[in-house]
Amino acid sequence: MKVSVGLPTGMEGMMYPVPFAGVHDLVDMAKRAEALGYDSVWGNDHMTTQQYVREEFSQAPNFWEILSTYAYIAAETTSLRLGTGMLVLPMRRDIVVAAKQIATIDHLSRGRLEIGIGIGAYREEFEALHPGWKVHRGRMVEEAFQALDLLYNQRSASFDGEFYKFNDIEMYPKTFQPVLPTYVGGNNVNALQRTVDYATGWLPACLAVEKLRENVQKLHALAEQKNRDPKQIEVAPQYVVYVGRTREQAIARFQESQMHKHLVSLSQSTLKDQGEVRHEDINLIGTPEQVIEKAQALKAAGATHLLGLYFAVNTLPELYDQMEIFAKEVVPHI
Repeated sequence: MKVSVGLPTGMEGMMYPVPFAGVHDLVDMAKRAEALGYDSVWGNDHMTTQQYVREEFSQAPNFWEILSTYAYIAAETTSLRLGTGMLVLPMRRDIVVAAKQIATIDHLSRGRLEIGIGIGAYREEFEALHPGWKVHRGRMVEEAFQALDLLYNQRSASFDGEFYKFNDIEMYPKTFQPVLPTYVGGNNVNALQRTVDYATGWLPACLAVEKLRENVQKLHALAEQKNRDPKQIEVAPQYVVYVGRTREQAIARFQESQMHKHLVSLSQSTLKDQGEVRHEDINLIGTPEQVIEKAQALKAAGATHLLGLYFAVNTLPELYDQMEIFAKEVVPHI
């Protein structure tokens, strides 16, 4: 099972305090991840501050643009893969420009780019960028996948959709990788269907192991209906991590973190179907032995990649400590 870490490109105020990490800290973190043997780093995509963050912090958070950040990190690393978890394409109205940026970074990194695509956890961001534009972001994401497929696989591409339109585009160079790894973000059945229809992997967040197993079974059934090999579809859930000396200490640190507040904020959107299960039970919180046991259970449920693990800390030094503890005490056993 592959293991990777979340890169805080746009996490201040949500998952981490304000301020948290400068742009050169992101480069340093990526280098540390590569040295520790992580498969990849996964940054997220935010453009403006959410209302609940504004209410908590007087200082505005820094959100570093994910694609341009990766162009720089690609030059500073050699084997580390670079993933977007997620690239919120509905916020980027020009799909041809986005396709060109993605292909360019794939070449700069010599084929180390992976693209997770989502509708965005906070609709308020979309409405701030595009006031008055009433769209179904799920359908917009589906069109984005269709448009990217044409741009990357046809000599001349044209598209006349509900949200995206372009005519006679020669999109060169194509991506460096013959098949660009793509993931659909989301926990619901719509995300499963979009994965089967358009992507190479599924990227849910913070699913209980029983729910993950149930959804993997649904994903595989949908793949078979589409004549796709289920084993060729990556199952790459994201989880929050804190490895402590005792379970009590790990839970206490988790509950003190900005990450815990963020999960609570998602209870009405991304995580609304979780029910009454506690976040510390779902996520990788506990002693090394307990975290290993949880990770092995996720693998048995169908996870092929623990993608973009987010460490529940409030400072960079503690984040680096957690990265090292997880790499040395957990990863060898999973």
